[in-house]
Amino acid sequence: MHETHLARQVILKNKEERRIVAGHPWAFSNEVRETRGNPAVGDIVELVAASGLSLGVGLYNPHSLIAFRLLSNTIVGIDHDFFFGRIAAARDLREKLYPGETTYRLVHGEGDFLTGLVIDRFNDQFAVQTFSYGMEQRLGLICDVLKELFHPSCIVARNESPLRALENLPMQRAVLYGEPSPTLITERGLRYTVDLRDGQKTGFYLDQRENRGVLERFSRGADVLDAFCNDGGFSLTAGRAGAKSVLGIDISAEAVARARANAILNGIDNVSFEEGDVFTRLTQLAASGRKYGVVVLDPPSFTRSRKNVQSAKKGYRMLHMAAFPLLEEGGILMTASCSHHILPEVFEGIVDDAARLGGRRLQLLEWRGAAPDHPVLPSVPETRYLKLGLFRVL
Repeated sequence: MHETHLARQVILKNKEERRIVAGHPWAFSNEVRETRGNPAVGDIVELVAASGLSLGVGLYNPHSLIAFRLLSNTIVGIDHDFFFGRIAAARDLREKLYPGETTYRLVHGEGDFLTGLVIDRFNDQFAVQTFSYGMEQRLGLICDVLKELFHPSCIVARNESPLRALENLPMQRAVLYGEPSPTLITERGLRYTVDLRDGQKTGFYLDQRENRGVLERFSRGADVLDAFCNDGGFSLTAGRAGAKSVLGIDISAEAVARARANAILNGIDNVSFEEGDVFTRLTQLAASGRKYGVVVLDPPSFTRSRKNVQSAKKGYRMLHMAAFPLLEEGGILMTASCSHHILPEVFEGIVDDAARLGGRRLQLLEWRGAAPDHPVLPSVPETRYLKLGLFRVL
């Protein structure tokens, strides 16, 4: 911590610096005592404890619940060199994690010390998401750094997250550089077509890449049900691993079309896909007496705020209550939650309660998270958002 010397400052209330000192990058609006130097939205400001201790520099937004996002514990310029250094360090880590790979999450927001910024790489194409006003203002600078480091063919902004509304930012899908076109990526020998301009989110769910690999061990000879299948990642993994049959279900017609196209691309013919509401289809399949050796549940987030946690918990309980009747004795349930407000122990408890209510017993085989290109900061629970349980169901 250093002496203060920036003109624009955010001064915290007494004792509100403890989370920042412990390593969390956010200061909330109700923790701010005053501002100095008349900072505007998106400005670089210095964060100062009530005692006068400098806590570092970051981005200011007086209109957001997260009033300040820390970028550095020391007083440095948040300029080209800063972004070059942080993004280059993130690249170096990915090259160690996935040697020779050209598809990965390059920047994972807080996990890479670039709060409010996510960048996914798909070969020579890049998808960028910004979740803070200040990071949005520096998109041009970020694109310049990506051009220097990677010489991309295109950079696309996929800013469609509802989290942007919390920063008074509009939804946005835009080509920032070059001309995007569908590109082929490979994961564990499976090929997928990724469309950065028109595909889902940033193009592909990279956080489940390691978990898809785990599914291979249990799929051979099994009937597999993949609920919320999206582009077919879990389905095709199971099919290629030798499943007897695979059924993927998703409510999105576009996702089902992409999944079918990916199955054809890989020459996998033991997989089928249906468009439909997962809750309805699970109930229908159970009523027909259908059983599966493996069931995968990978739904979208059920809540993005604390105020909806109770309804999210109810939704997860209903989903698992609908899934358990479909599992054979000794079958495998792979179930995930990407709602960071649903804590790991809460999610595990929901699954266990649903099993007991359905007259089933569980053996927890593995408890997993996101792939390592989505690094977790122990001091930032929000970075530990993905939870995946692998259960044997008796």
